[in-house]
Amino acid sequence: MSKLTGKVVIVTGASKGIGAGIARAYGEAGATVVVNYATSKEGADKIVAEIVSKGGKAISVQADLSKAADISRLFAETEKAYGKLDVLVNNAGTTKHVPRHADLDSLSKEDFLRIFATNTVAPFQMVRACRSLLEASGLGSVLMTSSIAAVMGGGSSVAYAASKGALNTMTLSLARALAPKIRVNAICPGFIDTRWFRDAYDKETAERLRQNVRNTTPLQVISTAEDIADAGLFLICDASRRITGETLLVDAGSHLGSAPLRAR
Repeated sequence: MSKLTGKVVIVTGASKGIGAGIARAYGEAGATVVVNYATSKEGADKIVAEIVSKGGKAISVQADLSKAADISRLFAETEKAYGKLDVLVNNAGTTKHVPRHADLDSLSKEDFLRIFATNTVAPFQMVRACRSLLEASGLGSVLMTSSIAAVMGGGSSVAYAASKGALNTMTLSLARALAPKIRVNAICPGFIDTRWFRDAYDKETAERLRQNVRNTTPLQVISTAEDIADAGLFLICDASRRITGETLLVDAGSHLGSAPLRAR
C-alpha cells in the first residue's frame, strides 16, 4: 500500500503540523517530495533534511498560496526540477480562532475572505495549475486536507468550518470534472495534537481540552499528524486506485456522537 517509489508529490503547507507529517511519511514511502511553505523556511528545510537523511528526495519551495503568482511559481519550479507530478496534497490552511461561535462580531468580512482564499480558493487554483502534469502521470491523485469541522460545523471558527465545508463540496465537484485521469479525495481530521492547537490556547487550557478529547472520543486516543499521514497515504497510493470523490473521517470516532454520516 505504501509504495510511492518514482512518484513526485507536492505537499502544501508542509513546514509543520499535519503537512510535515504527510511529507515525512510520503518521503519514507519512496516519493520525491516538494515541501511547500509560506513563511517558515527553517521548518521546511528541516523536513527536507529529515527526508534526505533517510535516503529520500525532497526540495523546499516558498509560495504563499493566497497569491496566484506564487501558485504558478510553485508549479513551475516543480516542473523544472522533476518534469512530472503524480500527486498534489492540498494541505495548507489557516483560521481565526473564535471558538465561541455565537460571537459573530469577532469575524469580519476580511477574515472570511482571507480564510477562504487559503482554505478553499487556493486548492482549486493549485489543481488548475497542476492539472496537465497530473493527467500526464497516467492516473494522478489529489488529496485535500479538510476537517471534521466541515461535517460538524464546529472547530476554531464559523469561517473555518465554512471554508472546509466548501472544500468537501469542491472535492466532489472536481472528482467528477477531472475523471477519469485524476482522482480527488479528502481526509477530514478530528482533534490533532499539533502546534496549530497548542498555539491557540494557554498551556493549562490546552491540556484540559486535550484530556477532554481523550475521555470523550470513542477510541480514547489523541491523534497525531502521523495518524493523518497514514490515512492520506492510502488515498494517494495504488491501493485506492478505484476510489475518488471520497471524504474520509480520521477522528478516532468523535463524529459518532455528533454528526450524521450523511453530512459527509
